[in-house]
Amino acid sequence: MRQGYLCVEPTVRIREETLLRETPAYILCFKSRGNGLTRKEIEFPIAPENFRQLEDLIGLPLIPKLRRTYLLPDGHHLEVNAVDENAPTAFFYAEVEFSSEKEARCFSPDEAGLGEYLQNDVTSTPGMTMGAYWKRNRLGLDA
Repeated sequence: MRQGYLCVEPTVRIREETLLRETPAYILCFKSRGNGLTRKEIEFPIAPENFRQLEDLIGLPLIPKLRRTYLLPDGHHLEVNAVDENAPTAFFYAEVEFSSEKEARCFSPDEAGLGEYLQNDVTSTPGMTMGAYWKRNRLGLDA
């Protein structure tokens, strides 16, 4: 996938997503401000032409991400993302999506067998969002 930001606070993002052997999907996403753990999110599919117009409007290289998704024993999915591979700023992050904040707070990485893998939780750490990464590494601004 590739994604770029028209606005970071609140977030307005475009994303091109291609799942294995499928036609690319083009998405316009709006995210509310939040506490790190919870944000409202609205996504709309957009036409490839509209995506290209918005990409041109942004005028910066989009962030490439490679995602692998793993089914956890409790039925949740662990999404592992490689961001900006081969760039000096490349990094990996993982996340689990939940249906509620209560459910997220009850999740135990240790119980899922991921305690060591998910030991560095940055959910509530300021400056650790993809929007903040965009500001630092595409706009050259402090997050």
